[in-house]
Amino acid sequence: MKISGKFILKVAGTLTIISLVVALLLGLVNGVTADKIAAMNAAATQTALEAVTEAGSTYDEITSIPQEVMDAAKEMGGTLEEMYTVTFDGQPAGYAVKLTASGSQGLIEMVIGVDAEQKITGISVVNHSETSGIGSKVMGNEPLANGTGVLDQFIGKSAADGTLSVGSNVDAITGATVSTKGVTTGVNAALAAAGVIG
Repeated sequence: MKISGKFILKVAGTLTIISLVVALLLGLVNGVTADKIAAMNAAATQTALEAVTEAGSTYDEITSIPQEVMDAAKEMGGTLEEMYTVTFDGQPAGYAVKLTASGSQGLIEMVIGVDAEQKITGISVVNHSETSGIGSKVMGNEPLANGTGVLDQFIGKSAADGTLSVGSNVDAITGATVSTKGVTTGVNAALAAAGVIG
């Protein structure tokens, strides 16, 4: 059976029209939802900033992060997304670093507070896809055997402690070692970035 050129043109034209209509609809949906998604992301970031710094702190986003700061985070395995200067009671109080690092099931997006003495003040996980009941225990800051929350164990640690590593100076929740390593990578990246920016 021979297919005519007219039939091929008709099918191609129909598919082109369908593609254009679908693209238009997707564009409209994006236009309607983009602002809402951006607002939700901004609210999640604000909540995370407040969770890793002293209550009453203010934040100013560093809109032009120096390349050497980005490189320092990358060298430690993290991808720097945003960075904020933190001010408390009118005085510089350090930085808040929003970055991603690899976990067991994908990227872990977190905000990490680093005070003026280059010590960790807190970690807040913004987004992750870690396994429920395993890696999610890390993301939810569940307690280790000693009773300290797995994320809380980083508070007070600094680059002076050396590169943080699960099994040497960081404890993991049983069965969630890779997730703990992902957070540890993020902490090392945040400390490196804050160290470079001063």
